[in-house]
Amino acid sequence: MTYSVTEPTKRQKWFAGTLVILYAIITILPLAWIMMTGFKTPPDSISYPPKVYFEPSLEGYVNLFTTRTRVSQETLENLPPPQNFAEEIVRNRGMVIAGPSKFGQRFLNSVIIGFGSTFLSIFLGTLAAYAFSRFKIPLADDLLFFILSTRMMPPIAVAIPIFLMYRKLGLSDTHLGMILLYTGVNISLAVWLLKGFIDEIPREYEEAALIDGYTRFQAFYKIVLPQAATGIASTAIFCLIFAWNEYAFAVLLTSGTAQTAPPFIPTIIGVGGLDWPAVAAGATIFLLPVMIFTILLRKHLLRGITFGAVRK
Repeated sequence: MTYSVTEPTKRQKWFAGTLVILYAIITILPLAWIMMTGFKTPPDSISYPPKVYFEPSLEGYVNLFTTRTRVSQETLENLPPPQNFAEEIVRNRGMVIAGPSKFGQRFLNSVIIGFGSTFLSIFLGTLAAYAFSRFKIPLADDLLFFILSTRMMPPIAVAIPIFLMYRKLGLSDTHLGMILLYTGVNISLAVWLLKGFIDEIPREYEEAALIDGYTRFQAFYKIVLPQAATGIASTAIFCLIFAWNEYAFAVLLTSGTAQTAPPFIPTIIGVGGLDWPAVAAGATIFLLPVMIFTILLRKHLLRGITFGAVRK
């Protein structure tokens, strides 16, 4: 019987498959629990032992998107009948809806800042990576190391100087200020990742385009960018994940106008303390854009990770 050096045995396949399944379960279980908590009532969310089987409720989502106030029983009895299910849920708790919450605006801020900084990081990072890859730049290795070194320092270490600088420039609690800050943090990662992808694109493609009469910019736009689309997509995912989940700068530099969802979600207060179903509902909704973005680009992500692994 002959054995392949590269082909795994059936036992190895079973072992690897078991490890992957266990890892997937361990990874997904906390997310599944958060999503389940979003459909619990406040008493069910803090019950002990924790409830796995419960009667689903939209109270968490109603509390997330509304501001409520407690009124007397006499006031409740004199109110007209509830106009929708949200009012009915709130009145069952002895409260009335006073207006919408701030979650919608905070979520929109996250979309603007997260995707805006990702686009700017990819745009500037692609140009810089192309320059490092194709042109002879003095001290290129030293410059690349300096760019990478900006990722070695924890962001919170420079939070106070940035806070003072932003306050002086009037960029505190502004969308532009947060986009520029996240772009500055992400651009080093974008340059390093994209340079590796562009290095794998043969120079002969551009040289042929230049011989055919293309300008350098046309060769970059029509030849290099399509070839580097895989790397750009995978880099965009990593940049968006950082900008989307960033907490420390958002807490320090924003308080109202440009505050994002991460520092807002923990502040959701219910009657008697944290409203855990509303917090879980907010976390679930906050997770969806990045999840959808990653799923849409998953093919590019897998190809981007293995890009250049096999040379012909």
